[in-house]
Parts: sequence; structure tokens; C-alpha cells
Amino acid sequence: MTDSVEKTPGPAGEPDTGGGPTPEGSYPAARLRLLQDDAPTGSDRRATLARLTDDWLAGLLTRHATAAGLTGTALVAVGGYGRGELSPRSDLDLLLLHDGRADTGALAALADHLWYPVWDLGLDLDHSVRTPAEARKAARDDLKVQLGLLDARHLAGDAELTAALRSTAYADWRESAPKRLPELHDLCQERAERHGELQFLLEPDLKEARGGLRDATALRAVAASWLADAPRGGLEAARTRLLDTRDALHLATGRATDRLSLQEHTQIAESLGMLDADALLRQTYESARTISYAADVTWREVGRVLRARSVRPVLRGLLHGRTAGKGERSPLAEGVVELDGEAVLARSARPERDPVLVLRAAAAAAQAGLPLATHAIRRCATAAATRPLPVPWPAEAREQLITLLGAGSHTVPVWEALEAEGIVTRLLPDWERVRCRPQRNPVHTWTVDRHLIETAVRASALTRRVHRPDLLLIAALLHDIGKGWPGDHSVAGETIARDVAARLGFGARDTAVIATLVRHHLLLIDTATRRDLDDPATVGAVAEAVGHTGTLELLHALTEADALATGPAAWSAWRGGLVADLVKRVAARLAGEPAEEARPADGPSAEQRRLAAEARRTSGPVLALHARAEAPTAPEDDAGADERARQPVGVELLMAVPAHPSRGHRPSANPMGPPSTGVLPAAAGVLALHRLTVRAADLLELDPEDGDGDPILLIGWRVAAEYGSLPDADRLRVDLVRALEGSLDIPTRLAERERAYARRARAVLAPPPRVTAVTGSSRTATVIEVRAQDAHGLLHRIGRALETAGVTVRSAHISTLGANAVDAFYVTGPDGAPLADTAAHELAAAVERALG
Repeated sequence: MTDSVEKTPGPAGEPDTGGGPTPEGSYPAARLRLLQDDAPTGSDRRATLARLTDDWLAGLLTRHATAAGLTGTALVAVGGYGRGELSPRSDLDLLLLHDGRADTGALAALADHLWYPVWDLGLDLDHSVRTPAEARKAARDDLKVQLGLLDARHLAGDAELTAALRSTAYADWRESAPKRLPELHDLCQERAERHGELQFLLEPDLKEARGGLRDATALRAVAASWLADAPRGGLEAARTRLLDTRDALHLATGRATDRLSLQEHTQIAESLGMLDADALLRQTYESARTISYAADVTWREVGRVLRARSVRPVLRGLLHGRTAGKGERSPLAEGVVELDGEAVLARSARPERDPVLVLRAAAAAAQAGLPLATHAIRRCATAAATRPLPVPWPAEAREQLITLLGAGSHTVPVWEALEAEGIVTRLLPDWERVRCRPQRNPVHTWTVDRHLIETAVRASALTRRVHRPDLLLIAALLHDIGKGWPGDHSVAGETIARDVAARLGFGARDTAVIATLVRHHLLLIDTATRRDLDDPATVGAVAEAVGHTGTLELLHALTEADALATGPAAWSAWRGGLVADLVKRVAARLAGEPAEEARPADGPSAEQRRLAAEARRTSGPVLALHARAEAPTAPEDDAGADERARQPVGVELLMAVPAHPSRGHRPSANPMGPPSTGVLPAAAGVLALHRLTVRAADLLELDPEDGDGDPILLIGWRVAAEYGSLPDADRLRVDLVRALEGSLDIPTRLAERERAYARRARAVLAPPPRVTAVTGSSRTATVIEVRAQDAHGLLHRIGRALETAGVTVRSAHISTLGANAVDAFYVTGPDGAPLADTAAHELAAAVERALG
């Protein structure tokens, strides 16, 4: 709100904090004591703080209005303060109401005596000075002002003035609701687009995000319009939990913030008496989900009421949906009809006699793209309490679940409605452990349960590619079900998937396939991006785990659906191509075809030989750059496939560098400078300095054909430009020469950049790096796997550690998901053979120490 009178300078001397009595006559001391005391907390503390503030402000108004001889004034709390809910750092929304007869100067002085003490205490203040007529006009012009007046509460002065304003504010709101509610809905949607959905964010805004406190306030306004009302079940409790969390956030930070930052999670969880930060997030998500669901149902009802008011019955069917007139019902399935744009139960439906009805109604609603009416779900839920589905499920129930999961994006709102009313956990008890469970990996967009549904949505688009779409959809629903249990979620998930599949009524063979898909749902993407596909052991291990071509087909589709449902960083044409290549090789192995020869036997390409000859002639590195555009891996009916195919997704960079056999395939040293850097770390460091992200690297040593001269080390890089522009090959070559000679201090340059980046970026508490030796995964090399926080120069540091250990890197497979890097290096000892197990584990420990 804004002042309608000009401000004057505040009173001289000490701030006026007097007013109504407090235990020691001082509002600041009483306020501080209340906020530092452990009791009361929650809603009791908010109410106590509001009463304390009421008394103080009422005393200020009474004292100064009486001294000035002013009558016909009232001090009114609006907004959150009007509701009597003051968090520790909440601002005060105040309206100085007057009847218009007071002297303007005296009124301005009174306002100063009210506002300045608030500012002197460091409290935020939203204030205005208005007559009732001015307040009504401001409300007509500004929806936010009108909403604030709905919570108007008298503090001091002329109570009749406040009562009259409240009465007219509610009358005006109900009269204008048909016009203003769509405006309020638009505001809610715009706010959701700006701030996201609270129930999925790692650092949510408790007030502004969808499902937050603003939405709860909007629902109160809808109820005040008398046009519609929100589902009351759990709504007030959800709002109270969000307010309690905001209180703890204010006390922890000392600021008026609504953003639940990562670094505050643990402290706030402890202050609220919760087990850990995940428990805090889960409770926050559950509260937001309750409010979001209530908002969805309420706004749908508002739309229905407004349509009924604005469209003549004879035209309603032509303008809105498939119903031709008021109350007309269109059949959707047995016991399910469409009515006024919703799927509802037919008059003849008897859910107490038909336990499959809830799944049939949900499947019909999703297939028709309609919301499932709340009263229909609740009738089914009540009936299910007395007559649940038999175990194992009858065939129809299983088929209806598969139909629901196969409805695409329309599955999501129907599933959420079932969850909100407790149906899902009743049908699938294991769902409770993943419900609202946070995923702290920033690659993930959704909570675990929503990710499972999103995976089913993605899988529904791939059902034409598999022979058993039912198994694909069930595996998609269950693939991360083990995340609610300790240990490897794939291992735990396999056991749970067997139990759930049997519960759903699948036979032993189908149950085994579903369990295999859940157990190995990460196998293809991990192997394709982190292992050498030319190594026969790699393909053999995958073939052994999958066991059958039909299972491989399903696993391929599940892998893509899972990655697409994870987030934009988890899938790309490049990753899809690697997975498709692996699947092709494994399918050939399962079909009994002979394994392809390993890449070293294939020999270098013509371009590699040309570059090697040039490097040998010039005794220096030679580079070649090629922009690459990947073929789309999506189904043929994917409308965006052609567009993606035209977009370059990376750069292929070939390097040919003379090696020095006497130094373990390192370039010769610069006699005037420090010892030369190894080729791999030098090249990786140069790429990092040029802001190139490495996606993959392959190394090959090429001996001279005539046996005279040094071998040539060939490195094939797949890189992506950080800012989208292709690198300059000449500049890369110059810097590579300097790095190999030792005149370019890469570690120092990278450290400077890292410090500059750290100053700009928010501090992230990343787990320490982990390096493991994956023994037995290759017959020709030892695999060293590095998992670490992605950073500029990470590959350079890894390469230096490997060079220091004296091993030869045969190939590198680089995978970056969001802030996490998972890199695999195939290394051999000086004799060209894999390392012994003991040596491999010692090497892993050495690399981990170097990165730490």
C-alpha cells in the first residue's frame, strides 16, 4: 500500500516504543524475550507476538491521537498481520483509517508517530493512510489491496469505522468475484511460473512458490467469495507447518526470508525437532502438495461455477466440452461418466461392491483427459476401507492400472488426485516410502514418487517399440521404488518389485522380467557412458545381466524413459547414441553372433594416419576440429526429432602428439623449464582453459611404419563449447605446445579461474570425491572410476595423478550429469597389461588423495 498523505520527519530524540503495558513496559524487550524463549512456539508464538504488537501499536495510536485531539481514526491490521500471524521477521501491514474530517497536518503527524517507531526497531512496514472511500477505491484498482482488506482486523481507535470497512470490503469482494477471481487465478499461475512448484524444489520459496503460503491465502479469498470452497482435509495443518518452517527460517537467518536455502536445512530441521534435513523437505513437500491439490480442485470448481453463470444452458454444451446441457452425462466406462468436464461415478455405480471401480474410473479419466472428481475418489476410498482389492489383483484391476499408466501426460493429475486422497498407498503400500521423498542430486527435477510417474509418462510414448508394453509401464512405475530403503536402491528395488508384481497378479516369468528391469535400470546408461564398448568383456557383462533379447528391448526403452524423466542434463542425442550402440552389440551377442574385434585391431583411420604423419614431420602436436550433429534417437513420430537432428551437439577434436618412449610416452622435457607435463593432463588442461567440456576421450598409440622415430599418441576428444562457439584450433595448438614444454602453468591458471568462479557462485557443500578400481570388468585394462563434483580442470587433475602413478591411459569415458562427474579410465601398467588387484586399488587410493 502507499501513503495518501505526505510524510513528515520523525519525532526528535529516542524512538517512541511506549504504548500498552508489557511485562516490563518495553515492547522491544518483550518481543526479544518471546523470540528467544523456546515456548511458546508455532501458532501460539505467532499469536502471542501479534497480541504483543497489537498492544504496543494500540498504545501509540491512543496516546498520540488523544494528545492531538484527533477523533474518527482507527488503526487496522491487514494481510498476514490482520490474520494474527506474525513470524519473527514478518513485516507489518497497517492501515490508518480516518473519516476525512481530521486536519491533514495533524493526521500526517499521527502517522509519523506510528510508522517511525516501527522503522526504528528495524521492522519492515507496509502502510497507508486512507478514508473508507479511498480504501474501497484502492481495492477496486488493485487486487492485492482488496485481498488484504479481507483480513482487516481492528487494533485501536474507532471500532465502528473498522467494522464498516470490513463489511463493505466483503460485500465488494463478493459482488466483484466473478470478475476478479479469474484475475486472481492468473496471478497464481504467473507466480508459479516464476517460482516453480514448492513440492519439487530443493530451495523452495515457502511463500511464493506454487503450493506455498500465497496459494493458501488465495484459497481463503475464494472461500470468502461464496462461489467455491477448497477441500478442507489437511489444508489448515499444511499451512501451519509451512508457517512453522518459516518461523524457524527467520530465527535461523535473522532475516525476513522465505527461501529455504540448502545451507539452512539441517539447522531448521533440528529446531523443529525433526530427524534430519530430508525429513524437513519431505514434510514441506507434503504440505505443499496438500495446498496444490486443494488449489487445483478449487479453481476447477470456480471455473465450473463461472461457466454456469456466464453461458446460457442451451449454448453451454456447444462452447464447453462434450456435455450438451446441464446435468447431461456421457458414459466413459462401466460405472464412470463425464459430467461438467469431470469424470464422476454413474448413478448406478456401487464402489462398495466393485473394488476395481476406482482404478477403472482413474483409467477412464486419464484416457479421456479429464480430472477425476474429488467426491468420486472419496466414495471409492471409503468403500476400499471395507472391501479392498483381493491379493493377487484380478486381471481387470491390473489392466486398468496399466491403462492409467499408459495415458501419457494425463496420468499425472489423476495419479496426484489418487495420492491426495490416500488411494495409491492403499493399493501399493510400498509407495509410502517414496512419497514426497526428496532427491538432493540437482540433476533430478522431481521427488522420487513424481519421477516414477513421469517415467511412466515417458515410457507410454515408447510402448510401440516393445513387445510387452505392460511390463515396460510397470517397470517404469517401480524402477526407483528401492530409494525408500537403505543400501543400493536397485538391489532393494528388485526385491520390492518382485513382491509388487506378484501382488498385481503377474505370473512368475513376467515377475522375473520386471525384477530384472528394476535391478538393472541403470546398467545401459552407466555402461554406455563409462565403459569401453569395444572391449568384449563390456558387452559380455551386459548380455549376461540381461539374459534375453526381449528383456534388452524393454531395458532400452526404460533407460530412455528414466533419463528423460530425470531432467534435461540426463539425456541427449549423444547419450542416446551410445546406448543404442551398446544395445546393438548386446543384441548381437545374445543372438549368438561373434563379437566384434576390439578397436586396436581395427587400426587408425585415414585422417588419424594423416595427422600422425604431420605430427612426426613437424615434431609437434597437430589438431583437427569437426562439428558434429547427432542423429535423433527418439521414435519416428517424435515431432522434435528433425529439429534436434539439425542442431550440433558437440565438437570432435583429434590430436596427434609425438611421444617419447624413454619417458613412458611423454613428450620430451624443456631443458630451460620445469619437467614436461603428460599428454593427457596437458591436453585436458588446455581444453579447460578454453572452456571446453569433455564428453569422451580415446587414446591410441601409433608406431612409425618404418620403425624409425618416436611413436605418435592419438587422442580423440568429444567436447562441447561452454558458451556455444567453436574453439580456435590454432590457439589450442599454441597453448598445447606451451603446456607440453612447461611454459604454460596450467594448475595456476585453473586455480585462478576456480577462485574467480567461487566468488561468483553460491557455496555448495559437495561430498568428497570417490575413486574405485572396477576390477574384472575388462580383460585388456584396469578400469578406474572417478566420481566427483564437476569443476574446471577436473580431468586435468585426474590425468596428472594417473601420469604420476606411471600408468598408461588407453581410453577415457567422461560423463557429466549436472554438477556430478563420473569418469572411467582404462589404464595399463608399463608392460601394457591390466594392473594386479592390489596395485589397482592402490592407484585408486592415490588418485582419490590427489583429488581430495
